[in-house]
Amino acid sequence: MVANKTASFCFKVNFEFPKIFSSTAFCIIFIFGLLGNCWGLKSIFTNWRKLGNIKIFALNLCIADILHLLTLPFWVTYQVQGQKWIFGQPFCKITRFLFNTNLYGSIGFLTCISVYRYLGIVYPLKVKGRIKVCHSVGISALVWIMVLLQCLPDVFFDKTFGKRDKCYDSTTDQSVGSYLTYSIILTVTGFLIPLVLIVCCYGHMAVILATKKDIGDTTLKLKCLRLVVILAVLFSVCFIPIHIFRNLNLMTRISKINKVCKTWYSNMYVARHVSEGLASLNSAINPLVYLLNSDELLKRFLNLGRKRQEGPSLPELSPMRST
Repeated sequence: MVANKTASFCFKVNFEFPKIFSSTAFCIIFIFGLLGNCWGLKSIFTNWRKLGNIKIFALNLCIADILHLLTLPFWVTYQVQGQKWIFGQPFCKITRFLFNTNLYGSIGFLTCISVYRYLGIVYPLKVKGRIKVCHSVGISALVWIMVLLQCLPDVFFDKTFGKRDKCYDSTTDQSVGSYLTYSIILTVTGFLIPLVLIVCCYGHMAVILATKKDIGDTTLKLKCLRLVVILAVLFSVCFIPIHIFRNLNLMTRISKINKVCKTWYSNMYVARHVSEGLASLNSAINPLVYLLNSDELLKRFLNLGRKRQEGPSLPELSPMRST
């Protein structure tokens, strides 16, 4: 009797949740993400000379976002129709491939931007004039190659199965064990290693900037702080949950296949869909990296701070007219 009760928890899945949550989230992300990236593209080309070598990474980041955003209407249709994929397995694989490409491409290019910012602040004299646009183009190509190699194995896993033509985010139950191994490798190479590199870069930058007191370094500190805040939001909200719950969901599926069940397994389905929606949110947050990369915003912020410290200026007194 206890075993049957536990099994009911194991297979009790709220299929209505993604229909409401995912479809709503994807619609909002599609609208704001497309507007933000179009605005970001305009900002990149308008300030092309001012952005320096980072403009190459920002442009590639924008391209990765737009490719993923264009697939969201198909996922909204999939959820609204009760998770019935009507576009065929090849296109299912393409959409999942673009999702992973956007995810790990975003992490890769954000890592490049962070390393460039690190080199410009910690070793300004050594890198000044030595990093050319061709270097940034070459590094961007290398990032794309690495991302494609990381995401390409996902295409060889079956994505659809059964009469419902469900489009799996991972694969069918027959290959879930192999996919878990692939997912763990992808988590380490595509997420953990870049995360450690970014943390080391900004940790060292924090030490360097903490020892500088001159006014000229105020802009550098604000640039660093601004990017740190954006990266903290992206990693904590968008990147960390998807890697945790994707692997946990695969583990729970393997446990169910092996007739092992826990009461919390039923919540893993909901958690995975929430983390997937949050991962797609990075396409709407990424534009902040290049929209806020202009020094004009920093100058306005600094001027506003100085005006507040000085206080309101007193109006000039006009001489009294004699009557």
